Amino acid sequence: MTKTPTDFAALYTEALTDTTWTVPQNYDACFNWVYDTGRAGMMGLYQKGKEFQWDATTRIDWSQELDEENPQQLPEEMLPIAGMELYQKMPAKEKAACRKHFQAWQLSQFMQGEQGALICAAKIVTQVPDIDSKFYASTQVIDEARHVESYRLLLSKFGIAYRMTPPLQQLIDQTLRDSRWDMTYLGMQVVIEGLALAAFQTTRDYAQNPLAQQVNAYVMQDESRHVAFGRLALRDYYPQLTQKERDEREEFLIEACYLMRDRFEAREVWETLGLPVQECVDFQYSSPLMKTFRNGLFMRIVPIVKDIGLWGDKVRKGYEEMGVLEYANTDVEALQKNDDTIARELDARRAHVRKTMEAGIAAAE
Repeated sequence: MTKTPTDFAALYTEALTDTTWTVPQNYDACFNWVYDTGRAGMMGLYQKGKEFQWDATTRIDWSQELDEENPQQLPEEMLPIAGMELYQKMPAKEKAACRKHFQAWQLSQFMQGEQGALICAAKIVTQVPDIDSKFYASTQVIDEARHVESYRLLLSKFGIAYRMTPPLQQLIDQTLRDSRWDMTYLGMQVVIEGLALAAFQTTRDYAQNPLAQQVNAYVMQDESRHVAFGRLALRDYYPQLTQKERDEREEFLIEACYLMRDRFEAREVWETLGLPVQECVDFQYSSPLMKTFRNGLFMRIVPIVKDIGLWGDKVRKGYEEMGVLEYANTDVEALQKNDDTIARELDARRAHVRKTMEAGIAAAE
C-alpha cells in the first residue's frame, strides 16, 4: 500500500538520524541600485520563467498509477545489473524488487538534487550582482520548489525513498561553501543541472508509464531554461577572469564531473537488497551498455562548458579520458527546443483525452 505524503520520512530505506543538513555560508548579500532592464537574452529567459509557471497538483494527473513490477515501465536493460548472471537467475519477485528500488533510488536523487538547486537558486538571488540575473533566479526558486514537490509525490506512490548519495552531497556542499557567486552557477547550473537533464531525458524518452513521462517532461521544460541561465551568465563573466582564475574553475569542473559520474553506482540499492555491492558496481563499470549510459549523461554539460570558455587543456584532456569529448559540438539549443515541444505535446494530448471524455459523457446524457 502506498504511504501518504505526510509520512514521507517513513519511506526512507534507512532511518533518518537527522532530518536536516546545514551548510555554513560565507558570502555577501548584494544589492543593485540600477534597475535597467538588462541583457536581452537574460530578460527573455525571465519572461519565459514568468509565463511558464505551472501547478504540479493540477498539470499532472496524479490519479494515474505505477506498474507493480516495473513502476515506470522502463526497458529491462536500463537496470544497471540486468546483464549480471546473479540477476538473471533471480525469481521474478526479486527482479521486480530490484527494478522498483533502483528506480526509486534514481528518483530520490532527482528530488534531493532539486532541493540542492532550490537552495543554490536562492543563494544566486542574494549574491549575484546583476539585477537581470536576480530577476531570473527568482523564477527558478519557485521552479525548483515545484520540482521537489513533483518528485515527492511520485516517490510517495513508490512507497520507497533513498537519502542523497555521498558524491552528490559532496558537490552540493562544495558549491554552497564557495563564496564566489559564479561557482554556484558552475556547480549547480552547469554540472548538476546539466547532468540531471540528461538523466531526466532517459526516463522521459523510455518510460512507458504516462505519469513518469509527465513528471520528467514538465521538469525538463523548466530545467532547460535553468541551464540556459547559467550559460548566459557565465559566458559573459568568464572572459573577464585571469588565466589563473579560469584554471581554478577548470580544476573544480573536472573534479565535479568525476564526482557526478561516480554518483550513479547505486551502492545504497544493492546494499538494501542484500546483494554483493562491489560485484554490482564492478559489473556496471565493465558493462559497455552502462558505459554508454554514463557517458551520455554528459551530452548537455560538455557543449556548455565549451561555450562559456572553460575549454583549456585540462578540461579537454579530462573529457577525453572520460570518453565524452565527442559531445562538444552538440546543439544544446535544439535539445532545449525539443524539451519544450515534448512537454507541450503531452499537454495537448491530455487536453484532447479530457475533451473526448467530456463529449462522450455529454452525449450519453
